[in-house]
Parts: sequence; structure tokens; C-alpha cells
Amino acid sequence: MLKQRVITGVLIVATLSAALAYLSLPALSAVFALVVLLAAWEWSDMTGFSSKISRFCYVAACALLMAVAGWKTDLLGSVDQAEVKDIVVAASLWWAIALLWVKSYPLSAGLWGSLWMRALMGFLVVVPAWLALCYLRSLSGGVWLIVLVIALVASADIGAYFVGRAFGKAKLAPAVSPGKSWAGFWGGLASSTLLSALLWVVLARMSPGAIPIGLLPLICLVIVTVLASVLGDLLESMVKRHRGIKDSGHLLPGHGGIMDRIDSITAAAPVFALGLMATGWA
Repeated sequence: MLKQRVITGVLIVATLSAALAYLSLPALSAVFALVVLLAAWEWSDMTGFSSKISRFCYVAACALLMAVAGWKTDLLGSVDQAEVKDIVVAASLWWAIALLWVKSYPLSAGLWGSLWMRALMGFLVVVPAWLALCYLRSLSGGVWLIVLVIALVASADIGAYFVGRAFGKAKLAPAVSPGKSWAGFWGGLASSTLLSALLWVVLARMSPGAIPIGLLPLICLVIVTVLASVLGDLLESMVKRHRGIKDSGHLLPGHGGIMDRIDSITAAAPVFALGLMATGWA
């Protein structure tokens, strides 16, 4: 299992790095769309759709919503930031509702536990995330902004793992994900904040004035983004627990499914994009 995880992880990083380095915005948007649609296929199973026809229809509906979002925001042209902002604001409000549901699980299952509510949740999870990542790519330094989001999520996961193993006793959300602890949560938040602060200091010294955001606003943005990433992870864990499955799928050997790998990013990306808008980045 460890060998599979390492090989798969290396391939994921290599593929993502090549895509970010060499693909234009339209091509990268298509790659992100493929990943999101694979995640939607997995979510259709988490929703409870049993037949392949119903699952294909769900993926097709997701693709249609992505196309509408791309057309409405003129994603492949001169991106309409006002339209993007409306969507990521709505997505951020949705994640605020999701926080209440995660916090009150299993009682909250009475509100979202039906097949059609879980299907709606899937659209709200993956479609705004796709749009947010594409929007980030359209900005100045967009490739590095996407790398930063991924690095923040990864550092939070790593920090949470090691600090949680060493000091984790009080559980963060035992009804949703028994393995997560408050110590791990604070460790992940600290590691991501430290990473972003170090990057800001290094880049500020190398290219003074090149970073259009101060250190304090950056730290605030990082904290909110990491909090969202934890919520994205917990939401997927909650839906899987309700469905009675361990992994979202088996497309990634040693890692489970696509959704298992992007759950944190689905919440982090829209919140990060909205935060950048608030700081006046673009």
C-alpha cells in the first residue's frame, strides 16, 4: 500500500506540475474539468445513485452547470470578475451552511440525507471549485496562486498528521471523522501559516514590491483558506459515513478516489479566490 501511495503521489505531482507549467488557460480548464467530472462520478455513488445511467446523467448535469458557469463568467475570454465573485460568494455561503451541518451531524442528516439533497450538495462542492481554480489561473501569477492553494492544503494535512499523532487526544469531530483531533487541527493551521509567512518574507526580499499583498492580509487569507480546507475534508467524510463507505472510489491506487484527494481543495479554492478579491489582488 505504501509503495502504491508513493508511486501514485509522484505521478499526480508530476502531471499537475506539467499541466500548470505548459498548458494555457483553456487547456488547463479542460484538464480541471476532467478531474472534477471524475469526482462527480464518485459523488454520484456517494449520493446513492445505483445505476450507471443515473450516474452518467449526474455527471452530464455537472458538466452542463460548469459550462453555464464558464459562459456566464466569460472564463475563456476577458474573465468577468464580478460574475466570478457572485459565484464564489454564493459558494462561501454554502460552505457556511455546510459547517453547521458537519457540526450537528448526525442530527443534520435529516436535512441533507435524502438522495436529491446529496446530489445538490455535490454540485455545490465541485462546480464552484472548478471555476475558482480556473479564475486563479487567469490572474497575474495564476500558476503560483494555484500552487500556493495546493501547498497550503498539503502543509495543513502534514502538520495535522504529525501533531495529531503526537498530541491528539481531544477529537475534532468524532461523529464525522474520529481520527481528527483538535491538536492536529491547530498543528495544520500553524504549519500552513508558517509556510506562507516564510514564502512571503523570502519573495519580498528577492523582489521588493513584487507581492501585491501585505504579510498580515496574507496570513488572514491563509487562515480562512485552511479553515475552509478542513471543512471540505470533514464534509466529504460526513457524506461517506452516511453512505457507509470508506473511500469515494478506487481510481487512485493507494489513495482511494479523486474526491478523497480534492475534498479539501473544493472548499479552499472558492474561499481563497474570494479572499484575493477582497485584498484587491486583481
